[in-house]
Amino acid sequence: QVQLVDSGGGLVQAGGSLGLSCAASGRATSSYTMGWFRQAPGKEREFVAAISKSGGRTHYADSVKGRFAISRDDAKNTVYLQMNSLKPEDTAVYYCAATARITTPTRDNGWYDFWGQGTQVTVSS
Repeated sequence: QVQLVDSGGGLVQAGGSLGLSCAASGRATSSYTMGWFRQAPGKEREFVAAISKSGGRTHYADSVKGRFAISRDDAKNTVYLQMNSLKPEDTAVYYCAATARITTPTRDNGWYDFWGQGTQVTVSS
């Protein structure tokens, strides 16, 4: 099984940028389709972005399309989420997730079997 550790969160002003990392151990990330989700206080966890096992396909939530970019470096067993033009409504705990059951990126969190511990992102107005 894979263990995931999220990092890179912090406090940033609206319009700023932040980069998150998800480091995997126990099994290579190349075995997994990877995703990022987020959960704001009082809200359900929602999909942000996902990348296929090969890295050739990505999928984004409409709310972040054009501002966020997901990528993977399997040589480093790490997945990234670059967040630009941040808005206060992006404030949430961000979680990376992994699934070996499918090869294509999916927004359905039911497919993901492994989760990171989360990293807080706060965007001030």
